[in-house]
Amino acid sequence: MAEHTSPLLDSALFEQLFAQAALTPRLRQHYDLRESETDTSQRMLNALLPGTPLPIHRHLQSSETILVLKGSMDEIFYDDNGNETARFHLEPGTGVFGMNIPRNTWHTVMPLEPTIIIEAKDGAYNIMGTENLAIER
Repeated sequence: MAEHTSPLLDSALFEQLFAQAALTPRLRQHYDLRESETDTSQRMLNALLPGTPLPIHRHLQSSETILVLKGSMDEIFYDDNGNETARFHLEPGTGVFGMNIPRNTWHTVMPLEPTIIIEAKDGAYNIMGTENLAIER
């Protein structure tokens, strides 16, 4: 997790996260917004660079709220066979900057430029119980 001495979510933090994301094979970097691991919510910033491999997945126990704070991306929904069913462009300057993804909905994101999102879900993170990974795109 990125070390950031200020409680502010500011441009300096965003640039730090982009720089860290560029050094990873996944081309993304998260920043946990919880104060301790005893906080069982999921609240994080995620810096996403174009080309990041994000598998199509779904959350079985919770809906997911996504807000784009910087950049732009497409949120893409799929059916059970991996066919695209809907695509939503999220970009703060357009007035459409976030969405709620219903529980059990197959989805992924495609960042179109360096993008910072805030994600929120119920419950503690548990890849075995809250997400089923489908296919890499």
